[in-house]
Amino acid sequence: MIIEIKVPSPGESITQVQLASWLVEDGAFVERDTEVAEIDSDKATLSLSAAESGQIKILVSAGETVDVNSVVATIDTGVEGVAKPVGKAAKPEVAAPELKKPEPAKKAEPPKTEKPEIAKSAGIHISPLAKKLLEANNLSESDLLGFYKRLRVSKEDVVQFLDDQKNIPATSAGASQAASWGGTRDLERKKMTTLRLKLAERLVSVKNETAMLTTFNEVNMTPINDIRKKYKDAFKEKYGISLGFMSFFTKAVTEALQHFPQVNAQIDGSEIVLHNYADVGIAVSAPKGLMVPVIRNAETLSLAEIEIRIRDLATKARNGKLTIDEMTGGTFTITNGGVFGSMLSTPILNPPQSAILGMHNIVERPIAVNGKVEIHPIMYVALSYDHRIVDGRESVGFLVKVKEMLESPSKMLFGGNDPVKVLLGL
Repeated sequence: MIIEIKVPSPGESITQVQLASWLVEDGAFVERDTEVAEIDSDKATLSLSAAESGQIKILVSAGETVDVNSVVATIDTGVEGVAKPVGKAAKPEVAAPELKKPEPAKKAEPPKTEKPEIAKSAGIHISPLAKKLLEANNLSESDLLGFYKRLRVSKEDVVQFLDDQKNIPATSAGASQAASWGGTRDLERKKMTTLRLKLAERLVSVKNETAMLTTFNEVNMTPINDIRKKYKDAFKEKYGISLGFMSFFTKAVTEALQHFPQVNAQIDGSEIVLHNYADVGIAVSAPKGLMVPVIRNAETLSLAEIEIRIRDLATKARNGKLTIDEMTGGTFTITNGGVFGSMLSTPILNPPQSAILGMHNIVERPIAVNGKVEIHPIMYVALSYDHRIVDGRESVGFLVKVKEMLESPSKMLFGGNDPVKVLLGL
């Protein structure tokens, strides 16, 4: 019986997707529920699985754009065989022998230090995902190295190598890496992914359709650094996660949004939609582009809960496992360019939201404290906002409130109020 593999709908309003890659070769035998391909939409990366066991016939090449519900492959369930380990499909023109599973007697795991030594001695780097795939199929690094050693080098390979060598100028060992990329006039064209195309479209629309402005301020990070230094070990022991900066910023934002609800609103036609909750998006740099997973009802979460949510969502983003629901519906966004060394920037809005907070790197700078010059770790922060809905008073006031929360972390526990005044009932 022939079974069709169709492209599922990634979400509403999405009619086309890009077939990013095949994880199996054409004509290979696949087991039921095996992931056979990855597809990219303008919102997320999804995988296609085999509905039944059988021989797969690929109908659409990797990189092509296809309609939702179209057939991209078929499975002949009448064919029996043994499935190969799942991974990126090999190039059709490369004929290589199959990887064989080791004999049962060889299944004993080597010492922990042996695997790194094998890869190190061969001069290659095996990614964590690749190692996990090897282990799942009872294969070792030595099996993988043996596979590549059996590949035959052809005359064309040597000619290509010699041509490449002619284009590399003679340099010293220290400068060889820097010079290896230049010296030619070659061009390379790569098709943009559906996700990157949609991202480009949205960014251009933001610049053209909003009245975006940015206001700046600086934050003395000494109080938060002191808290992290004092409680980091106890925090990690209790919750199993490190106490980072992002949870403090998320909590400070949720407190400030209560005082300035316009910053947490959005425009819908001729109406302003106000949210009585804070669904905070955290911008994450993923292999396929910028992702913004959302922490729901962040205003109700503790610092530990926020840290755990951020870790889980960031891991999913980097592994391409985020769902549509986890990336939609945010009311405010935080982006941290400081992890890349950014001193100051103007973050761009994440529509239909009306504001986004940009964090930057922390640098020791001289500041005036009680009439004296002192050196403190300072972070510049930026708030980009849509001036159609957020006025200057609200944007500046919001950022000042965030600064106040971060420089007096105890106020986060009392709804932005002075703890002493709360204690005295003032």
